[in-house]
Amino acid sequence: MTMASGSPVATEGSQARTLESSGGPVRVSGTIFVHPDINGTVRERIPTIIIDEHEAMARLVAGRIATLMRERAAAGRSIVLGLATGSTPIGVYRELIRLHREEGLSFSHVISFNLDEYYPMSPDSIHSYHRFMWENLFSHVDIDPGNVHIPDGALERSAIDDACGRYEAAILAAGGVDFQLLGIGKTGHIGFNEPGSGEHSRTRIVHLDSVTRRDAAADFFGEENVPREAITMGIATILQAREIAILATGEHKSGVVRRSVEGEIDRAVAATFLQRHPNTTFYVDDAAAADLTRVATPWLIDEVRWDDALAVRAVTWLAGRCQKAILKLTQHDYDEHSMSSLVARHGSPGAVNGLVFNVLGAKIRGKSKLPRGMKTLCFSPHPDDDVISMGGILRKFVENENEMTVAYMTSGNIAVFDHDVRRYMDFLVRLDQERIGEGTAVRTLADTVHQFLEAKHAGQVDIAEVQDIKRVIRESEAVSGIEVMGLTREHARFLNLPFYQTGKVRKDPIGPADVAIVAELLRELQPEIIFVAGDLSDPHGTHRMCKEAIDRAVLEVYSGPDAPTAPQVWLYRGAWQEWPVTEATVLVPLSQEELTLKIQAIFKHQSQKDSAPFPGQDAREFWQRVEQRNKATSAQLDQLGLAEYFAMEAYVIA
Repeated sequence: MTMASGSPVATEGSQARTLESSGGPVRVSGTIFVHPDINGTVRERIPTIIIDEHEAMARLVAGRIATLMRERAAAGRSIVLGLATGSTPIGVYRELIRLHREEGLSFSHVISFNLDEYYPMSPDSIHSYHRFMWENLFSHVDIDPGNVHIPDGALERSAIDDACGRYEAAILAAGGVDFQLLGIGKTGHIGFNEPGSGEHSRTRIVHLDSVTRRDAAADFFGEENVPREAITMGIATILQAREIAILATGEHKSGVVRRSVEGEIDRAVAATFLQRHPNTTFYVDDAAAADLTRVATPWLIDEVRWDDALAVRAVTWLAGRCQKAILKLTQHDYDEHSMSSLVARHGSPGAVNGLVFNVLGAKIRGKSKLPRGMKTLCFSPHPDDDVISMGGILRKFVENENEMTVAYMTSGNIAVFDHDVRRYMDFLVRLDQERIGEGTAVRTLADTVHQFLEAKHAGQVDIAEVQDIKRVIRESEAVSGIEVMGLTREHARFLNLPFYQTGKVRKDPIGPADVAIVAELLRELQPEIIFVAGDLSDPHGTHRMCKEAIDRAVLEVYSGPDAPTAPQVWLYRGAWQEWPVTEATVLVPLSQEELTLKIQAIFKHQSQKDSAPFPGQDAREFWQRVEQRNKATSAQLDQLGLAEYFAMEAYVIA
């Protein structure tokens, strides 16, 4: 499989390389498009580019679109763009807007067709893709509104089939789609072509898969509010585009990316049909690429250049595959799994086994081996990520007399149910009546809140009073959580970063004001260690955005010849995934009592207990996930033949 003329990449090779984008060169890694393994089997059946920085990915894709737009404009021709919605393509749209404003990229000759729309859905609804596209692209550029085509989710059902036929006819009349932008769902859907969609399907109304509806629940403030149907372009329509770019980011997409790129074509995974398209490119970040064979087990594809880090990954994988402890692996095990070259490099299986065993063992740090008496700042994206993800080490740091501060970066107020607001308002009114004397202020606030909540519809942005109550609920829970760990409210900082204060699930981009707040805190506290959420699979993207704000603030504060010494950065996970033992720098064992204490701290976040508003695809409560993941990490070390512990947290020191 090769790239068509004019595509962004037309070469093969396994080394990192530089590609040109709208904003200049972009460094990418592993841009091999076709991966035959040592047996000659083709692994990657869709060209795949791994590029970890999301802004760089956006520039690369937007640059390709801009190039096509300029080429068609120079030839006096229109260009037809197929466009997607969702969080993944927003960066592309922002870059196209920048190119329009700063470099004069004109959309006057662009004709656009959107992939899909929920049904039923009013075009002015906060959830509609019609509104999404105008807010995130069309209203910022010079496109002719008459050239914008989006499926109509407000039609009478009896009119849908005819409208879908007209949509297909309009695409043909425009000359067909020149460039189609896609995202990918966890089921592998493209557009809303759910499992079971046929290769010859066209624009139509479809029933949404339960996984898709659960994934959209955060946007709709509950799965029960997600429409059960949608109008979508069909697979055949998508495959007729001349060029296709499909984007995927985050650990939660890694499995479906591998299935789409390396698996057999299957109606159960619509994206696999893209293997039949002659000019499709997958753009993925490191997290979404993690399960690709060339990333996860490159020694199965070709010769590799062994170093200690790769040896640790490979031997750990081999031990799991053979269900043996590391020190019991034999020459036969290595030979059978294409790893004899690793043994040859070290001289014997025992030498390799010993190396990896010692490397993993050295990562284990009990309380006596953890920092003591250091200024430590824990950044928590939401008001519960600290105790969920690092409750064990937080307690150990307190016991080691480190100077601790926990900075809660956002209010987390959209993740509080309305019924909690009613409950707290009832408490205030009762307290006011019985102990204070029924003041006007409390009664007025209660009336305002109750009137709004009675008339509120799903997904509506809360009024300021309700947002403030939800924020205070979460702040009080956060203080209760760290008190379990031996800290007090004086150790908590509530940053309430501006990017989060939209009242909606979708947030603003990280801006200078967000960075300034974080930078000011760094300058004030002068921490020697900072903990940062490295878990990038949260369903609303807040963890990723908070990390961006921290990274930019660290660069601002600690750059330059007179800058102070930068703190050591510890990355934690836990709410959605855990660091693999091979990637972790530090493994912190927890006793049964310490894990119980951690769970008790999580319980203090009552608004998130029993049924969290944003659970993602995992229906379990956060404490249940934590218990399973921490125990699973220690169980893996036990299986590998290392010391046995009750539970364990994992960290990466950046």
